[in-house]
Amino acid sequence: MYDFELDASLPAAERYRELTQMALALTEGESDPIANMANVAALIVQTVPHLNWAGFYRTTGEGDGRELVLGPFIGKPACIRIAWGAGVCGTAAASGRTHRVEDVHAFAGHIACDAASRSELVVPIVKDGVVAAVLDLDSPEPARFSIEDAAGFEALIEAISERIA
Repeated sequence: MYDFELDASLPAAERYRELTQMALALTEGESDPIANMANVAALIVQTVPHLNWAGFYRTTGEGDGRELVLGPFIGKPACIRIAWGAGVCGTAAASGRTHRVEDVHAFAGHIACDAASRSELVVPIVKDGVVAAVLDLDSPEPARFSIEDAAGFEALIEAISERIA
C-alpha cells in the first residue's frame, strides 16, 4: 500500500513537480496502461484537494467513428461513452488541447455525469501524434482549476504518457 502526501503550502509548480515524481515512481516498471491509469487516478484523488471525480477516458475507433470510453477512475459512476467532440472531454480530445472550465453549467453541451460537479479540467494524452485518452478532473467548487493546475497536470501527463497510453 502506498500513502502519498503533498505539502499544500508549497508553490503550485513545486507541488506538481512532486506529484509528477510520485506518478513516475508509482508507474515505474509496470507496462499495463490500465493498471497505471488506475493508480494515477487514485494518487490524484489522494493528493489533490477538492475533487469529486478523477479518471481517464480512452479513445476508441478511428476517423468519424472515434469516441471516448470510460477508463479507470475514482468517483461516482460515470458516463461510459462520450462522442468525439461532445462535452468537455470530447471537445478536449477533438481539439487536442487542455480545457479548463470554471463553470460547467455555462459550457455549451456539458455532459452532467455528476450533478455536484461545478468545474472541470481535461488534459489530452497524446501518443504518436494522436489523442489516445484524456485525463478528466471534476470539482464541486466553481473555478477550482487554475492556469497553474492546468500546466501542472499537462506536465504530469507528458511525463507519464508512455506509461498510460
